[in-house]
Amino acid sequence: MITSREDGYELSTDPDRLDVDLVHHWLSTDAFWALGRSRETVQQSVRGSLNFAVYNAAGPQVAYARIVTDWATFAWLCDVYVAPAHRGKGLGTWMAGAVRDHLAPYKLKRVLLSTLDAHELYSKVGFAPLPNPENLMVLNPAQ
Repeated sequence: MITSREDGYELSTDPDRLDVDLVHHWLSTDAFWALGRSRETVQQSVRGSLNFAVYNAAGPQVAYARIVTDWATFAWLCDVYVAPAHRGKGLGTWMAGAVRDHLAPYKLKRVLLSTLDAHELYSKVGFAPLPNPENLMVLNPAQ
């Protein structure tokens, strides 16, 4: 999937265009939820996910998001990152909307995400607080 905006930004799911070294740098050094994440972990997560990337008109990658899904019932939107120089231009909202639209034909029962501070961004494309958060549990085997 490839789509573009009038301002020259292009969104793509082409795995061959993805700059995994750059994604690793962003996540491991600037994303509070992934600080210190190893290159190997990023590479493995990319291989097991549907990846969305935004490129500026000159070609370099400027944003990233990934989806973990079974394509039948569930998806998890995670690792959404926009490079600092490109923030405030609606790229995060654009990516989240593209994810929503890309997954719509699969009629998944649930698409989840976790955010500390971007609730307003995700609500613009239809995400809402969990109706029954007490139903969810988590297993943290890495701890």
